[in-house]
Amino acid sequence: MKHTLVALVENEPGVLNRVASLFRRRNFNIDSLTVGRTEDPNISRMTIVLDSDVTRVDQVQKNLYKLVNVLQVYEITQQPSVSRDLALVKVRASAEAAVVASQFGARILDHSDGLMILDLSDEEGRVEQFIEALRPHGIVELVRTGVVAMGRGNHIVRAPQFA
Repeated sequence: MKHTLVALVENEPGVLNRVASLFRRRNFNIDSLTVGRTEDPNISRMTIVLDSDVTRVDQVQKNLYKLVNVLQVYEITQQPSVSRDLALVKVRASAEAAVVASQFGARILDHSDGLMILDLSDEEGRVEQFIEALRPHGIVELVRTGVVAMGRGNHIVRAPQFA
């Protein structure tokens, strides 16, 4: 089973390196790690997807809180949430590959030199299915963002307010 953690961290140089070093030192296995700015320019948001068969999620949370720049850690696995993974896939241009793209709701971003770049943003499992469906059509290059997630409705992840 996969678990999704959201960590709010200070937006400062070296924070990602400290978090990555923590995972390396503790031998935690990360499926996906994405980082981006939030609505507050002083705070970045990390979305961390862990394979809980390999890693104890509660231990990861405790270790993250030991890092000075970590403000808040939430596990959103069991909360109603929306998650997305973005894939850009370059394939040999063909009518069949275009049909696969259409079936998955992917967009064709470029079509030149006998190749197409396809764009799909969807749940991680659906992105995996899309990639597997394209394999027989000749994947030339592939890049993915990793999972980002956000709670639905009033499940809001914010940094604690200090007086």
